[in-house]
Amino acid sequence: MGKAGSLSLSAFSRSAGENDMASFWTVTLALAEGLGATAKLFVLTLVFALPLGLVICFGSTSAFAPLRWLVKTVVWIIRGSPLMLQILIVYYGPGLLLGLPLLPRFTAALATFVINYACYFSEIYRGGIQSIPRGQYEAGQVLGMTRSQIFFRVTLLQLIKRIVPPMGNEFITLVKDTALVRVISVYEIIWMGESFIKKGMMWPLFYTAVFYLAVNGLLTLLLGWFERKLSYFK
Repeated sequence: MGKAGSLSLSAFSRSAGENDMASFWTVTLALAEGLGATAKLFVLTLVFALPLGLVICFGSTSAFAPLRWLVKTVVWIIRGSPLMLQILIVYYGPGLLLGLPLLPRFTAALATFVINYACYFSEIYRGGIQSIPRGQYEAGQVLGMTRSQIFFRVTLLQLIKRIVPPMGNEFITLVKDTALVRVISVYEIIWMGESFIKKGMMWPLFYTAVFYLAVNGLLTLLLGWFERKLSYFK
């Protein structure tokens, strides 16, 4: 009786262990799929927002006053309102206000993130440009350089050096902000982790933190390496 009970307990423990391992890999694969959507949104946002932010920066510093104040007003509205609210407006707004078909969920999320982060990047660009001594612009003009030549040959690399730290903060914030797109049911990593709560499993939601920490840790290392490469600019 004792031997039979021991064997039964051993078989039960082995079965429970196998089920736990299967659950772990199921959750890991699901979160990895969600991480793919998160990474896609992150990369595409940077691809479009970084150059758009520079364009907005030029608009906000334009000598043409109406354009300058228009751009500054748009930047103020975007920076002053919640990103989640912007996501909802971009996704539902065209359908409710104009009777147009709803945008695909991911497209709406991407458009919102690009506009939002481009406005933040534009302010970082503006601060970086204004931090460069005025005498360098004047020296370029004395040498007969055009405004575009001064920007690309004198200003740009110094600008990059100055904006790497604040840009790094924005990149890390962007990784975390991608979780907001779950409000329109984009299946990013938090949404995938939360879906397991319905199955009575709470730990996958905390497990998502491991993925976020890994991604942000890698970003921190890459940005630190890049900043050291630019250390020859004083």
